[in-house]
Formats: sequence, structure tokens, C-alpha cells
Amino acid sequence: MIIYNVTTKITPDIHESWLQWMKEAHIPEIMATGLFHDYRICRLLEQDDEEGPTYVAQYFTDSLENYHTYLQEHAPLLRQKSYTQFGDRFVAFRTVMQVV
Repeated sequence: MIIYNVTTKITPDIHESWLQWMKEAHIPEIMATGLFHDYRICRLLEQDDEEGPTYVAQYFTDSLENYHTYLQEHAPLLRQKSYTQFGDRFVAFRTVMQVV
């Protein structure tokens, strides 16, 4: 199994609206691609939240091929929507993991 992991630090002023947007718009759009079969979103604990909270969204797929298809066909538009919605009030980095 492959896990596409997106860690995001959000400024306090958009925290609630960003989380609602993730749950109601962004995650459903990613899942609608059909390339991931499950997801979870978690808030990191024991972090310095002075500059805002940090969240991790994980998307689960069965193959690297699905992940690469997502990157090529869907990620650019979905990332642009994030920046259009929230500008520079968040920082995200992405990693890919394989369950062993």
C-alpha cells in the first residue's frame, strides 16, 4: 500500500475555514479521482502552534501508478485551488510512503 502524505501548517486566521474546506471540498475532490481508496486527516500534537496548527492528510492507494496518475492528471489543478483559496497563509510539504 502507498500513502500520499501532505503535511500543512496553517496560519491561525484561516484555521477553521481551512479545516472546513478540507473536509467539505478538497478531500472529496481528491477522493473523487478514484485513485485513492481511503484517507485520514490528523492534527499534529506536541507542536509549536504559535504560528498556527499543523495537520497531516494521508491518502491511501494500492499502487505507485495510481499515485503518479494523480500527480500528473489532478494535483496541479487541486494545488492551484488551494493557493487561490488561501494564498500564502499555509505551507505544505508532501511525502510518499510504502507500507512494509
